[in-house]
Amino acid sequence: LINRKGVVFHQDNARPHTSLVTRQKLLQLEWDTMPHPPYSPDLAPSDYYLFPSLQNFLDGKTFTSNEEVKNHLDQFFASKDQKFYERGIMLLPKRWQKVLDQNGQYIIS
Repeated sequence: LINRKGVVFHQDNARPHTSLVTRQKLLQLEWDTMPHPPYSPDLAPSDYYLFPSLQNFLDGKTFTSNEEVKNHLDQFFASKDQKFYERGIMLLPKRWQKVLDQNGQYIIS
């Protein structure tokens, strides 16, 4: 996967993502799909990349209202440029290979 050319589509196993219409469209586009275990935070960019960064940003902060939480979240997301999100996505092939190398065992970072 790391040195592949072309599109390798990653999605979870939600019903809309595995429907016949979706599968037919992916075949029509000639996109390969990566199989996805039922629950695998090792393969979800939000779990292995976004949430740790968010946790680091929020670490040590205390909030007195929902509005304060919302303002801090807005600040966090506003501080991230497109490259931040691209890096998280670009890490996916290496993460997938690591999962394969560990026979599907949980990755401890």
